[in-house]
Parts: sequence; structure tokens; C-alpha cells
Amino acid sequence: MQSFYDSVGGEGTFRQLVHGFYTRVREDDLIGPMYPHDDWEGAEDRLRWFLAQYWGGPQTFNENRGHPRLRMRHNHFVIGEKEKDRWLEMMKASLDEIPADQLDDAHRAAVWDHMERVANMLINHSEAFPHPHA
Repeated sequence: MQSFYDSVGGEGTFRQLVHGFYTRVREDDLIGPMYPHDDWEGAEDRLRWFLAQYWGGPQTFNENRGHPRLRMRHNHFVIGEKEKDRWLEMMKASLDEIPADQLDDAHRAAVWDHMERVANMLINHSEAFPHPHA
């Protein structure tokens, strides 16, 4: 059985998705400052590796970074509803740039569901529960 990763075009599709996202992040005033301005390519690689691995592609993330531990890796950033919404907005715009013949509706919905779940999981700040660095 073909993996999700291979079904959607493999490396090329994930490279396109992540590059489109990072093109937006570089210019963003809210979450752009959270990213390493001296390592844009590295940040892009890490997200692409993570997504590829999650969807059945190469295990490059684990080989280079170990277990993803997303909450731990993002905990030092203040991530509230605004940050989550902006991240999703930019990811959605990038996802929307991928043609339907490359990413059909069912695969697109699965990717989007994953993005929403991860973004919601990473929220670590609210008025009721402020982040220590907020």
C-alpha cells in the first residue's frame, strides 16, 4: 500500500507546502520573530522533515533531531490564540497554492486537520494561564 507521503507527490509536495509557509513567515510581524533569522533554511528543513516523516516519508527528522517532542520544542515561545490563528492562516494560504491534481480534497482535508490539531496542541498562553515569558 502506498504511503500518504507518496500518494501526494512526496518530497516535492512537502517542499512546496513548507516553502510557501516560510515565505510568509519571513514577513510576518507576529510569529516571524519566533523563527531563527540566521537559519531560515534550517527551520524550513526541520518542518519539511517533520511533516514528511509524519505522513510516511523518510525518517530524516528522527535521524537528525530525535523524537519530535513538539510541545517541549515550542514551549519557550508564547503561543496564544492569535499566534495559533496566524500560523494557521499562513499554512492555509500555502496549502491552497498546491494544485488539486497534486493534492486532492481528501488528502488536503487530512493535512489541514493535522495542522489544526498540532496548532491547537501548542497553545501555551491565555489570559487565564499566562506564559511565564509573556
